[in-house]
Amino acid sequence: MNTTPTSTPKHSIAVIGLGNLGQVLAETFLAQGHPTTVWNRSPGKAEGLVAKGATLAGSAAEAVTASELVIVSVLDYETVRQILTPAAAALQGRTLLNVTTGTPAPARELAAWTAGHGADYLDGAVYAVPQTIGTTEAFVLYSGSSDAFTTYEQELKLLGAATFVGTEPGLSSLYDMALLSGMYGMFAGFFQAVALGDSAGIKATEITELLVPWLNGAADALPGFAQEIDSGDYATETSNMDINAVGLSNILNATRAQGLGTELLAPLQALFERQIDQGHGAASLARAVESLREAYVPTTDPAAVPAT
Repeated sequence: MNTTPTSTPKHSIAVIGLGNLGQVLAETFLAQGHPTTVWNRSPGKAEGLVAKGATLAGSAAEAVTASELVIVSVLDYETVRQILTPAAAALQGRTLLNVTTGTPAPARELAAWTAGHGADYLDGAVYAVPQTIGTTEAFVLYSGSSDAFTTYEQELKLLGAATFVGTEPGLSSLYDMALLSGMYGMFAGFFQAVALGDSAGIKATEITELLVPWLNGAADALPGFAQEIDSGDYATETSNMDINAVGLSNILNATRAQGLGTELLAPLQALFERQIDQGHGAASLARAVESLREAYVPTTDPAAVPAT
């Protein structure tokens, strides 16, 4: 009697697009023993992967045909469509995972196109530099087919922490835009800080040495703000809108006095003032988000916004 344990067959994977991210994705799957097929419009980029055991497809359609999970990592969604349109017939019964950076509307369109060709669709937002793929520093948000996520969850976890955020295909992209908004807001504050310091001869490195721990401490306030926003209860006994409007006004005045522009922070002051004009000066600083909500014009396409 043969008692030798049998290993579970590994899913076959195609990686289409061999830029910095695509290269590392393919290497990660190869290292874990997955049959991996690769294709790139410039075939020379596949040479190192082929040396490590990847199969080089002669076309995108050939790569799709060879694989159960097809991962696309290219410049934009238009390029995804250009590459996959000739391979559309081969998509039947497969899962397409698109990790190309984009916005929610194209993700929804690509998901519908994929479904029309008999395939499941996942959209992935990758939070990692290529060097950290497969480490504890990386995480990826997925949206689209819950069945596909469940089927390939173990493979997806090889790339980093895998979180499924919902079946609406554009959700991972929307999360991506939201998180990147926070990042760029931080960068804006940083640029304003070092410019103000520089106007008085203070080096950027000196300001940054103090700024980083200050921002880390300030970030502790964000979960509390989030709870206030979700609940709609902005009552506070601490740092309210009136206080912060005065503080930010002082910053803007000092910035102008130093001969610098205020383009980065002046819009935030406008949000504060709008809330104060409406009688919310005693409310929490978090209420500034309501000024953004007032400026939002909802879409008339019900399919474009996930139901709540």
